[in-house]
Order: sequence, then C-alpha cells, then structure tokens
Amino acid sequence: MPPYSRSRCREWALQFLYQAEFAGQRLREDLERFWSHFQPREGLPAYLEELAMGAGSHLEELDALIVRYSEHWRLERMTAVDRNVLRLAAYELLYQPDIPPKVVINEAVELAKRYGSENSGAFVNGLLDRIRQALGREVEE
Repeated sequence: MPPYSRSRCREWALQFLYQAEFAGQRLREDLERFWSHFQPREGLPAYLEELAMGAGSHLEELDALIVRYSEHWRLERMTAVDRNVLRLAAYELLYQPDIPPKVVINEAVELAKRYGSENSGAFVNGLLDRIRQALGREVEE
C-alpha cells in the first residue's frame, strides 16, 4: 500500500464523517465500504482509520467540547462540513499529542476553506484556537 499523507487522510476522514452523519453509525462497516470506493485493492490507511474511528467513537465528547467553546453557536446551526472539520481537529487536539496544534488547526482551516462556506475558515480557526487554549496546548513557532 502506498503511504498516504496525513493531510490526505484528514480529507478522507472528513468525507467519511460527513457521509456517516447522514447514513448511520456502523462505523467499522461504513468506513470499509467508504474506502472500497477509493482504493478497493488496498488496505485502509492507518491514519484514516485512526481519525475516522476515533472521532466517530468520541462524537458526544467532541461535540460537547465544540459547543462549550463556540460563542453563540449551537451544533445544529453549524454547517455539516464545519461541524465535521471541527470534530476531526478536536479529536487530534485531544488524542494526538504528537501532532503540533498549529498543524492541526492549519489543516482544519484548509479543509474548511476547501469544502465549507466563505466564512468557514475563519470560524474554524477561531473556535479551534479557543479549544487549543482551553486544553493547554501551546503553539510552537
């Protein structure tokens, strides 16, 4: 299996979580079916599996964190793209301490800009920075 970048795995994980939000919650089966549409002969990339299964199995915790630090925004009011970008990045901030917060936030902002609305990048950036600060994750230069 060719190595896939973490950036590419984040993009696939976003697409999977977006799809799973509307399709149901059989995470493992749904993830394998999702992957078979991209690379049916190759195994699931480890980082895609980590992100999709990790974020998918911690939705309540991630959603509570997002709501706690969003200012005047209910989760249901956020677009599905923004909500799932935030879930992925919040998961990485909480459970992937080896990844610098700056990388997590920059990658999330890029996904939000690519797949979200005109204001998604700024919204995601501001909210994730508040979450990062609350978690005590320092930004290294």
